Amino acid sequence: MPFWRRPREAQPADPPDTEDRDAPVDPDAVPPGWEPDPADWGPDPETEVTSPVDAAPAATAATWADPTASAPAPPPAVVPEARAVPEPVPTVDAGSIDAGLARTRGGFMSRLRGFLGGDEEGPSWDDVEETLIGGDVGAALAMRIVERARGRRDPAGSEAAVRAELAALLVARDVGWEPRSAVAGGPAVILVVGVNGTGKTTTIGKLAARYGGEGRSVILAAADTFRAAAIDQLRIWADRASVPVVAHAPGADPGAVVYDALDAAVARGADLVIVDTAGRLHTKSNLMDELSKIRRIIDKRLPGAEPETLFVLDATTGQNGLAQAKAFHDAVGLTGIVLTKLDSTAKGGIVFAIEDALKVPVRFVGVGEGVGDLIPFDPDAFVAALFA
Repeated sequence: MPFWRRPREAQPADPPDTEDRDAPVDPDAVPPGWEPDPADWGPDPETEVTSPVDAAPAATAATWADPTASAPAPPPAVVPEARAVPEPVPTVDAGSIDAGLARTRGGFMSRLRGFLGGDEEGPSWDDVEETLIGGDVGAALAMRIVERARGRRDPAGSEAAVRAELAALLVARDVGWEPRSAVAGGPAVILVVGVNGTGKTTTIGKLAARYGGEGRSVILAAADTFRAAAIDQLRIWADRASVPVVAHAPGADPGAVVYDALDAAVARGADLVIVDTAGRLHTKSNLMDELSKIRRIIDKRLPGAEPETLFVLDATTGQNGLAQAKAFHDAVGLTGIVLTKLDSTAKGGIVFAIEDALKVPVRFVGVGEGVGDLIPFDPDAFVAALFA
């Protein structure tokens, strides 16, 4: 039988009580056969502890019973998680655009200028037309450019005539364009659409870094719920840019994600919401209809919001990319183009083809992998860099 279960008369004599229980115990004053009774200090050690509250008396008793025991170590201090401060986006100048178009200049533009130089008999217009087609300008548009340039009879020469015709294809735009809110007290909204593999999510991350670096409060909406890794990929970019992201579980309703993101933006007074949508082929009518639904949800939550709808296009896809852009424009009404991987192709004529066909301006061009390599598109600087 445990000693604490013995009859009281069988127990050794109790130790002498003292007025100060915290004073050190004198071993000589304790009877040799005395043993402490655990029932005096807390619950039976065989009893299961069901909560931290039940455990507290036992811990207190243990500390009191052994005056020589060291005090428990204080809990570690809770240090708030430090968020990385976004690096300021470097200022982009014409030199960056010029460097990004190096391959284009060395490709079809080099051949084009060679044919325009010609000899004393004038340029080889058939070769000029063929070169324009090879540069992703498109057959019908190339024929129109050559016809107008031949009839222009520019005193500065045939190269100046073709350059003027190409520049005329680029639509007029506000040079100082930026996303603006059309609703008092509401955020500006950018809806980013495109086909998988064009750099859509990367573009969103770079836009978030750019506008966050300018001092705007940005929220990302992970409305690409169809692709397994899309939400995680967007979260990585959100961490890099130090901006919050609103996300649901994979497979959730994209419209619900957008609605919650707009709610969060209004509650926090955010300046900008950038929505990542599912990458889709332009031939998938059900997915294209989903984009129209998202537009309706934005109009319902923020009536009159007038979101910017940016189509992300891989410059290396050429005329196939133009067909994609037309389908998206018909479905949701594009307000701008983001042309990625322009530094990876020797064909820059797709810029002229898109703007001429859709009458929609190119807002940004990607000329590298860095966060600052997504630069605002300046048509004058672009044409000048091509003919540099």
